[in-house]
Amino acid sequence: METKAASRNFVADWPTLLQVWRHDLGGITIGQVALAGLILALALAARRLVGRILLTILRRWTIGDKTPAGENILAALAAPLRFVPILIALFVITAFLDLPAGAKDVLADITRSLVAATFFWALFTIVDPAFSLLHGDRSIFNEAMVGWAVRVSRIVLLSLGAAVVLEIWGIHVGPILAGLGLVGVAVALGAQDLFKNLIAGIFIIGEQRFQTRDWIRVDGVVEGTVETIGLRTTKVRRFDMAPVFVPNSKLADNALTNFSQMTSRRISWTIGLEYSATVDQLRDVRDGIEALIRNNPDFAAPPDAPLFVRIADFGGSSIDLMLYCFTRSTDWGEWLRIREALVLEIKALVEKVGTGFAFPSQSIYVESWPAGEEAYPLPRDASAAGAPQKPVTAPAKPTPGASVAEG
Repeated sequence: METKAASRNFVADWPTLLQVWRHDLGGITIGQVALAGLILALALAARRLVGRILLTILRRWTIGDKTPAGENILAALAAPLRFVPILIALFVITAFLDLPAGAKDVLADITRSLVAATFFWALFTIVDPAFSLLHGDRSIFNEAMVGWAVRVSRIVLLSLGAAVVLEIWGIHVGPILAGLGLVGVAVALGAQDLFKNLIAGIFIIGEQRFQTRDWIRVDGVVEGTVETIGLRTTKVRRFDMAPVFVPNSKLADNALTNFSQMTSRRISWTIGLEYSATVDQLRDVRDGIEALIRNNPDFAAPPDAPLFVRIADFGGSSIDLMLYCFTRSTDWGEWLRIREALVLEIKALVEKVGTGFAFPSQSIYVESWPAGEEAYPLPRDASAAGAPQKPVTAPAKPTPGASVAEG
C-alpha cells in the first residue's frame, strides 16, 4: 500500500519536477547546468586515463624512441595532455548551453584562451628536454649555450602565448608594442649597464671563455668556480664557499685565466743544496730527480710538456737546483698528492746521495781585534756595588780573517 501511495505521489509531482528542471536561470535551465557539471566531472575523472592513451599514441608515432631525451619529452607532455579532456568538455558545454549571445561569446573566448595556453604550456615544458639533445655536440653547443637557449626560448614562448591570449580577447598587441618602443628608448638610456652586461654575456658564451664548473680567475675581480652563467651576471663560488655575482661586462672586458682548460699542471721549485756537496753528488741528485719524473706516469714528459732539472745558480746560502715539470692531472687534489710524493722521493734521494739541503745562514768575518786586555763585562763602580769586582779577561784574540758562522 505504501509503495502504491509513493508511486501515485511521484506521478502527481512529475509535472512539478519537470517545471523545476526546465526553470530558466539567466537563459540556462537547471537541467543544462546539471548536465554541464556532470560533463566537467567526467572530464576531470578521465584526465589520467586520456593522458596515458595520448602518450601511448605519441610513443607509437615516434616509432618507440627509447632515448633518454625522447622519454623526457614525453614525460614533460604528460601534464598538458591530461588537460585535453577538460578542453573537450568546455567545447561540448559551450555548444549545448543555451546562452545569450554575449555570454556565449565570453565562454567561447575562455575556451579558446585555455586551448592557446595549453598549447604554449606544452611547448614550454618540452624546451628543456628538447635542447638537451644538443648536449652531445660539445664542440658547438656547450652547457652554457644550451642554458641560454632554454631561457631565451621560454621567454619567447611566454611572450607569444600572452600575445595570442590578448588577441583572442580583442586586445591588439601591435599598438602596445609601438608605445613600448617609445618608452624603451628612454629606458635604454638609463639601462645602458644592463644591455652592456647582456651583450657581454652573449660574447662570453660565443667565445666559450669558460663553462659551468670551470675554475677561473680575473685579477682584482674574482677567483673561484663558475656555477651559473646568467643573462646579466655570472655566479662564481669562491674557494671559501662564498658566492660572488659578477656582472658579465667585468668578465668580458678584463683578462681572464681559465685554469680548468690547462692541459697539464706545473711544478716549479728551486731546491737549495749545501755548498759542501761535491760535484758528483750534485750530478747524482740532478740525474736522480730527472729519472724520478721521467719514470713516473703521473708526470708529462717531453714533447708533451717541458721538463728541466738543472744546477742553476750559486745562492747566498746554497747551490740552487731548478726543477720545472708538469703533472698530467690538472685536478688540484690529485696534483697535491703527486707533489707530496715527489717531495718525499727527493728527500730520500738527497739523503741517499750523502748531501743535504741548505738553509739560510750568515757568516761574519773579523778583520782585526783591539790590542791588550779588556774587562768584560765592564766593572761597576765600587762605591755603587758595595765591593770591588774583579774584571773578566776577554778571550784570546782570533787570527785575522777567521770566520764565525751564524745559522
